[in-house]
Amino acid sequence: MTFDQEWAELRAAAAKRTAMQINSIPADGGGGGGGNDLVVNRDDLGAIGNEAYDLLGRLAKEGDIARSSTFDAATALTNGNFVSGSAVLKVHDFWQTHLKTLLDACAQISNHLDYSKAQHAKDEAKIEGDLTRISVLTEYMK
Repeated sequence: MTFDQEWAELRAAAAKRTAMQINSIPADGGGGGGGNDLVVNRDDLGAIGNEAYDLLGRLAKEGDIARSSTFDAATALTNGNFVSGSAVLKVHDFWQTHLKTLLDACAQISNHLDYSKAQHAKDEAKIEGDLTRISVLTEYMK
């Protein structure tokens, strides 16, 4: 299985787990007032966001441990007329580029989940306010 296929399967499975569900109204025709018709759990989003943030912090610290010693080794090898000096420098540069890419990706995941969680809270408050106004109108119409 290729990475792209596995990634697509994982994304599809995650989408199924985190999909929004709207509960049905009771059989007696009630609903609208006081029931929690819209249910979305934000615990999963928060947990994933926290893990991404923790990973970002650890990766920023631990992914940079060997940077200066690798650069110093590349410089020393190059100055000593060793051909491997340029190869070590390429490894150093390659690692730094990919580390920055990975740090950016972790930050985007963390930020996106924080944004999604906050936006959901705003949407939920708006929907709740709209439903409250509708239920008040319903009471007047009785």
